[in-house]
Amino acid sequence: MSPVSTSRAGLIAGAHQARWGARWFDTSAFPPEGREVGPEALRRAGYRTGYFGKIHYGDDSPGSRSCPEKHGFDDSLYGLAAQSMGRLHYLTHSASEAEAHPEVAARHGTQPLYDSGTPVDTDTHLTELFTDRAIDFLARGEESSEPSFCMVAYNAVHNFTWQLPEEELERHGLPGYPDFDPSVEEYVDWYDGAISPHLPNGRAYYLAQLALMDRHIGRLLDAVESSSRAENTLIVYLTDNGGSTCNFGDNTPLDGTKYTLYEGGIRVPFIVRWPGLAEPGTSSDALVSSLDLMPTFLTAAGIPEASAPMDGQDLVPVLCGASPGHEALYFDTGAQQAVVRQDVKWRRLTEDSAGMREALLRVEHTDIGEGEHLVPFRDGLAAEQDASPSAPDDQLLTELREDFTRWQAEVAPAG
Repeated sequence: MSPVSTSRAGLIAGAHQARWGARWFDTSAFPPEGREVGPEALRRAGYRTGYFGKIHYGDDSPGSRSCPEKHGFDDSLYGLAAQSMGRLHYLTHSASEAEAHPEVAARHGTQPLYDSGTPVDTDTHLTELFTDRAIDFLARGEESSEPSFCMVAYNAVHNFTWQLPEEELERHGLPGYPDFDPSVEEYVDWYDGAISPHLPNGRAYYLAQLALMDRHIGRLLDAVESSSRAENTLIVYLTDNGGSTCNFGDNTPLDGTKYTLYEGGIRVPFIVRWPGLAEPGTSSDALVSSLDLMPTFLTAAGIPEASAPMDGQDLVPVLCGASPGHEALYFDTGAQQAVVRQDVKWRRLTEDSAGMREALLRVEHTDIGEGEHLVPFRDGLAAEQDASPSAPDDQLLTELREDFTRWQAEVAPAG
């Protein structure tokens, strides 16, 4: 996988996004026509399908295949975050606001949401709104005999976390903070003052949004627990990338941050609840990926195979403790490349990485590093930022380089 929007593209297909040329923001895209994605396969098998949350697969546009109603979802409420640099305003969405302040809309994402493709206005906090719709979708499913697949993609916790309801600001004793106003400020200067370390109460806003999300996830879980399908429901929680430290995320004890192939950028929370299969309270050090989700869901639904090849693996053997997962995971953002095994990680910055490194240092205050490294994992973690450059004649280095080159050729788009 690669970080951010490309991760979403790989997850929905269960296949590595490099197969259709998606590696970074500038190339990320929804899987192409003709490649069946997970919700399409589940709907084909008789599942009701619902999507509620943020959409950001690449250069998405209204009515395109990126929109949930165009790739297998019966019911959806979503915001097209590609219209605003991957962001959705937490509170304000209306056509009038976006038309009155187009530059704010382009930066903060105040455009209308889409209800199964139809534009709608709202001023409800998105974490609450997406949860409400998901609970309603599941409740209607319980009334029918059809099984359900529900995907909730919160935009929390992301940029501009001070955008909280008044009652939440009061709950946490926090003052309000003004959004970008193009009539009085240059955006780049304003943005630099609205990220770490310059934003007053920045970490507190972040934690308030996180607490609010936790509370609504609790509502969603309570709805499942109180239903007749509680013991027949698989629940998975994960994030699409590591925390962004410029926006007051903290990946300790992992090195690095979102945008990087350090562990802090690519190792994410991954929690599974599967009654009768996953033993409660246990953990695993198996090597798994979000690419594995769709193959696992198809197995759970009794679908023998997808119509398009998947790179992910069914997680049932892992959850039963019978498999160590993948032998290796592969990452390629163009400027950054990596192979991760259980005991070692190879990471290389390409000759084209200097421009990306400079841009991310300037705008996001994060460093993707430089050079080529072999980093051993100790107690499951890697001290990557302290690693010395690899010796060019290292035998393991050669092996991992060749492994990456083989994989790269395998997933290269045809033609």
